[in-house]
Amino acid sequence: MDLSSRVGALMDGLVSDLERLTAIPSVAFPGFPPEPVRQAHDLLVDLLRGAGVERVERLDLPDTAPVIVAEIPPPSPDAPTVLLYGHYDVQPAGDESLWLSPPFEPTPVEGGLRARGIADDKSNLLVHLGVLRVYGGRPPVGLKIVIEGQEEYGSAFDDYPPTDPDRFACDAMVIADMGNLRPGSPTLTTGLRGAAEVVVEVRTLAEPRHSGEFGGAAPDALLALLKALATLHDVHGDVAVEGLRREEWKGTTYTEEEFRSLAGVQDGIPLIGSGSLGERLWSGPAITVIGIDAPGVDHAASAVVPYARAKLNLRFHPEQDPREARGLLVTHLESLRPFGIPLTVTPGDTGPGFEPATGGPACRAALTALREGWGAEPAFVASGGSIPLVNGLSKAVPGAEVLLFGAQDSMCNLHAPNERVLFSELRSAVIAEAAFLREFAAAHGGGNAA
Repeated sequence: MDLSSRVGALMDGLVSDLERLTAIPSVAFPGFPPEPVRQAHDLLVDLLRGAGVERVERLDLPDTAPVIVAEIPPPSPDAPTVLLYGHYDVQPAGDESLWLSPPFEPTPVEGGLRARGIADDKSNLLVHLGVLRVYGGRPPVGLKIVIEGQEEYGSAFDDYPPTDPDRFACDAMVIADMGNLRPGSPTLTTGLRGAAEVVVEVRTLAEPRHSGEFGGAAPDALLALLKALATLHDVHGDVAVEGLRREEWKGTTYTEEEFRSLAGVQDGIPLIGSGSLGERLWSGPAITVIGIDAPGVDHAASAVVPYARAKLNLRFHPEQDPREARGLLVTHLESLRPFGIPLTVTPGDTGPGFEPATGGPACRAALTALREGWGAEPAFVASGGSIPLVNGLSKAVPGAEVLLFGAQDSMCNLHAPNERVLFSELRSAVIAEAAFLREFAAAHGGGNAA
């Protein structure tokens, strides 16, 4: 049988196992029970062993859900080794009243299933399992399988790989925590923006003062904060902080109609910024006010506000140094004196972006495999999100090519209510990953073709 036929015959079993896995509410955030996280871990260990993986180990780190580390040796000395990555933890369900069905009860939708975590990232774990089943546990390459359980919240594992590089040594990595620009369009992600947070606050009075008696001269902290925040963007909505890197985006991107639908933009409301959507979303910076402390409207008193605070999220070019990017934002804010009032600026966490090299043998093999999986020409996109472990893995194995693709798609509602995965994407992703192992083995002059 060809790969398409093999994967087609496996789909019922893969979907059944996906339902079992997504029925487990494996949320690894503080305040959530740890038992479901362990249950998801244990189920995956059983599934890996059932797929022919004999060496399955558990890596325990402080305050971190257990990491599954499995290995299949190369079938021959000249065969390459590929690392397959995914995570079994999921985002919290959020407001369950916004879900059309209980978030941890996998529910049929047209062409797929709906459940929390079914796209991010449990469908991609089933891709890895599907590939193991395609090859009967004997792929044409060596495999190292890394499945973590605390990606969504973050953990000590993010920085662990460089301390133990031999464990992750490989020739290429498939980071299956991504997906397609749109269903049916095979997509290779070639960049992840970095992220940083900054808190800015203003304190002007000892306490609120009557706005009728003092307003007009007493320094209003909220007004000063808003004036400062308004300097972060120009008249078009483009980021106005000097030094933040922005480049032309040359890959594929959304149409404006697609993006408006995905973002839920209200009718008649324009998008902000100028240039292509790719520049605004992936190869340029973005600054978002993600929180603000100020009196609420419903209970507001007629008083001059003495204190206000905002938290900013900065996304920056994949290749810009994270401390440099955050420092540019801090410097911009510290240079301001709205109405002569100083601001207190506190740098927060920051994480680097990532831009994998393209054009190597693994990338060439992946492009061939994506064409086979979806029957269409691959697109190149980037992501405004981040995968913290990618940088750690890349530092541990700097010579390995990094490939980001998977069974998700931009319309799957990951991190949102009514998350779903399409069976067509799952099937195509299994074919593509299996074909990649075959093609990559052939590029090294060895391996048993499917």
